[in-house]
Amino acid sequence: MRKVREVLRLHIVAELSARAIKGATSVARSTIQEYIKRYKASGIDSFESLDAMNDDALHQKLFGESKKPQQQTSKIMPDYKHINEEMKRKKKTKVTLMLLWEEYKREHNDKAYEYTQFRVYYKRYRNKLSPSMRQIHIAGEKVFVDYSGLTLPIHNQRTGEIEYAQVFVAVLGASGYTFVHVTPSQKQEDFILSHVLAYEFFGGTPEIAVPDNLKSAVISNNKNGIVVNESYSALARFYNMRVEPARPYKPKDKAKAEQGVQGIQRYILACFRHTKFFSVDEVNEAIADLLDRYNNKVMKHLEKSRTDLFNELEKAELKALPTNRYIYEQFKVARVNQEYHVVLEKCNYSVPFNYLKEEVEVRYSTQHVRIYFQHDLIATHPRLRIIGSYSTLNEHMPKEHDYINQKWNPSRMRSWAKSIGDYSTIFVEDAFSGVVHESTAYIRIQSVLKLAKMYGNAEFELALLYAYEKKIQIRVKSLSSILDKRLYLQSSANNSNYTTPSLFNTHDNLRGADEYK
Repeated sequence: MRKVREVLRLHIVAELSARAIKGATSVARSTIQEYIKRYKASGIDSFESLDAMNDDALHQKLFGESKKPQQQTSKIMPDYKHINEEMKRKKKTKVTLMLLWEEYKREHNDKAYEYTQFRVYYKRYRNKLSPSMRQIHIAGEKVFVDYSGLTLPIHNQRTGEIEYAQVFVAVLGASGYTFVHVTPSQKQEDFILSHVLAYEFFGGTPEIAVPDNLKSAVISNNKNGIVVNESYSALARFYNMRVEPARPYKPKDKAKAEQGVQGIQRYILACFRHTKFFSVDEVNEAIADLLDRYNNKVMKHLEKSRTDLFNELEKAELKALPTNRYIYEQFKVARVNQEYHVVLEKCNYSVPFNYLKEEVEVRYSTQHVRIYFQHDLIATHPRLRIIGSYSTLNEHMPKEHDYINQKWNPSRMRSWAKSIGDYSTIFVEDAFSGVVHESTAYIRIQSVLKLAKMYGNAEFELALLYAYEKKIQIRVKSLSSILDKRLYLQSSANNSNYTTPSLFNTHDNLRGADEYK
């Protein structure tokens, strides 16, 4: 449903035609028109209402319950590559399209297309082979972005090591007005930050961003369609833009960016050939003055500078920036575990208990974590940094009486431990007492007690006793090591006065008779 939402957003908010939406989303125009037709018939009155719906509700509004099966054709498509090669030699061979169709018809009989359809498909094939042409850039329509192949060395004052910084270049289509930003890498966070600073430098945003096919922008761009990185799509949605990546190995699709990169290398980066930099910030400060000089330089063939053209043509056509600055978010698909938490970078964030075992989408920045289920926001947390830490909201916890109806609950854990032995009971009580919410100890308890099935209850109990005596933290790895090496037998063999401690006189974390009065 994400692709459907994007098509309808571009239709409703950006007021784009089906042809323009096809270029931005790689969805067939007939499909786009079908989506728009269903949207108009659905009774949804605004994009805000559409955006507030979850996936199930939106699917029900647009498509109902049934889907029409696609019709399959039994016809065999001609080899138009071969046909086109034959037609290129027609001056010499005198071959005609009719003759080629007749040969195709004799070969495939009833499974062959008729001559009219044969010509239609051939014309479509020929249109895909059109030669390159000069691009006409409309003011405020496109920004072309790319990285310079030439990098800048950054010297580490402490270690003397040299790292190479990346040079990001953004060029507006109509004026050629250029922005440059140096970052430590081409990673997604740096890539998106460069875009945010570029739009602030321009004082607005165009309608379309045309990136190269680096992984920070595009996951795949092939005959099966374009898949844009979700974080880059979120940036485009925030600025109400669309993304139209250049075709792979087609530099003419982003000729403005290639030209801008070449100009920056010659007029800015070349000036630093004898300069030693010690930080990326130092480079960006040095570039600022040279960038103004580059944009203010008069171009001979136009007798105007890029700044003049920007002020005359594009400045007024750019869309206004949003009030708030874009905050970079990353995306991850995760599944809610039996503790009703989602694990993100070894930290745990709770969701409402009724989403147990569901697949959710996690969007996170340096400050916050937001969790969505089918486009509905179900939980928000501050970002945690300490590995193993928990952020659990009380409203996400199940009611006490609901524990009984769940597959795993504290009573079942205690019964399982009691069936193994006394020291298993001690371990479970320790695990529950060491956490704020008992359910957050489920996974640890299960993973440890499963060792009893592998090694036997008696061996497992002796290993727990050994761990308690030696004050070893009870984890799967440490217990497995004790059991594999049978360290608990060495302890009793080396001590002739060794006696097995009793559960009722060696541990404080026990419930006595008074507990039940």
